[in-house]
Amino acid sequence: MDLLKLFKKNKPPVSDNHVIPSNSDAAPLSFHLAENQAWLEQRLADCSDVIYLSKNFGPNLANAALIVYCDSLINDKELIYFKDVLEDLVFHDIEVESDSELGDAFSFFEHHGVTSKNMRLITQLTSIEEYILNGYVLIFFDQWDKALSFNALSIDARQISEPLNEPVVRGPQEATVENMRINLGMLRNRLKSSKFKILKFVASGETHTEVVVGYLEGAVNPETLTLFKTRFDKAIQEEILEVAYIEELIEDSTYSPFPQYRHTERTDTAVAALLDGKIIVLTSGSPSIMICPGLFVEFFSSSEDYYIRSLYTSLIRLLRLSAFIMALTLPSLYIAISTFHSELIPTVLLLAIIDTREGIPFPAFIEALLMEFFFEIMREAGIRLPRPVGSAVSIVGALVIGQAAIEAKIASPIMVIIVALTGIASFSLPNYNMAIALRILRFPLMLLAATLGGFGFMIGFLFIFLHLVSLRSLGQPYLAPWAPLRVEQLKDGFLRFPLKILLRSPRNRHMHRSPRK
Repeated sequence: MDLLKLFKKNKPPVSDNHVIPSNSDAAPLSFHLAENQAWLEQRLADCSDVIYLSKNFGPNLANAALIVYCDSLINDKELIYFKDVLEDLVFHDIEVESDSELGDAFSFFEHHGVTSKNMRLITQLTSIEEYILNGYVLIFFDQWDKALSFNALSIDARQISEPLNEPVVRGPQEATVENMRINLGMLRNRLKSSKFKILKFVASGETHTEVVVGYLEGAVNPETLTLFKTRFDKAIQEEILEVAYIEELIEDSTYSPFPQYRHTERTDTAVAALLDGKIIVLTSGSPSIMICPGLFVEFFSSSEDYYIRSLYTSLIRLLRLSAFIMALTLPSLYIAISTFHSELIPTVLLLAIIDTREGIPFPAFIEALLMEFFFEIMREAGIRLPRPVGSAVSIVGALVIGQAAIEAKIASPIMVIIVALTGIASFSLPNYNMAIALRILRFPLMLLAATLGGFGFMIGFLFIFLHLVSLRSLGQPYLAPWAPLRVEQLKDGFLRFPLKILLRSPRNRHMHRSPRK
């Protein structure tokens, strides 16, 4: 099966460094320069960053030309280059004495351009606006119904730096940036294979966001790719600003709290996912790379897991799994036991808890709810504040509010400890989206534990487990390789086998069950 054929339909034309959207309702350019300029000025009215330069060339400068570009999309270096070349073109003495010789000049421009840069010829009037707003310099000539366009897009981008959201002690320290071309270059540099397919698209609407889909032919499951293509064709028709828009438009369960696709800013993680048969999606203006499908066990792994010994990696992954369970269940478990099942607590510990709760006017549920609410506010404040003060404010705020709550008899010391341990456990997860899911599910579990005790806690936990079992990511079972059980894939689950065993396994580890649409 030719996987490239899946994306051939409705694919727009691709330029050197940027994709230009096609327009089926195109009208031809006019032979008169004034008409083309008038139409363009009307379409781009009140766009002060669009520059119009009128030039003349030939004997007595009798032949008119017009240079149009968007100044905000071209830096000074590119602008100086084009101005020098184009002014040399229009001001040098071209011996044009008749219409036939002028036609010869236009023919030369059409086949050779006017600069050393690659040229695209425009014949449709309604394509002009799109080219200009995509960073092209356009040249119009009087008595010629065509225009020359040169890609001069040059926007200053953030330099490649260390990944802020996925730091590692050992391993590559490069992260993706907002420049699509740089990101693709880093990926191609790591995966120098002709089987690595990169397909470019343009989203509909006013943004015309460039979207790139990548996969490794021979490793990706053809059925998964077909299902992705079906959903992607619908998503690309919407306004797309960031890769998260595509994630929500193509995911299996929109209302599930659990993330169904992974995101990364590390090129080594993206390339490892490609080798494992995943599909990656990038958008212009965003450093995030979406990896799909995403399975539950994959959210507990980090790229650093493959750069250290397998025994230590296995222990760390089990520790992350324990932190996941702790962050999800610790407050509700304390509420259920302290409120309904105090006989399960050892006598000495029970007396200590009763002593610390003396004078607290709230039941355990209200106490936990207040502390969790304050903790979530401090967490959001630490994220939104500037980095130099964000961490300090969150730490100082936690200490001050915790101590003040204990002295004011609003919360007991044991509750402050439980809420703090819950927050620290959620921070230990390498994937931020999975930590958000825990923040959402924690409160319903607390409510069930406060109303029905241990029975309500077990009901809530059972519903979460049933949801995970039924959840799918791009048609694949979310809990694979545990449910359904696939022994071959257990080599890189919560326990990581040594690389000498992993590297001998087949590269194509995609699921063998047909995805469900």
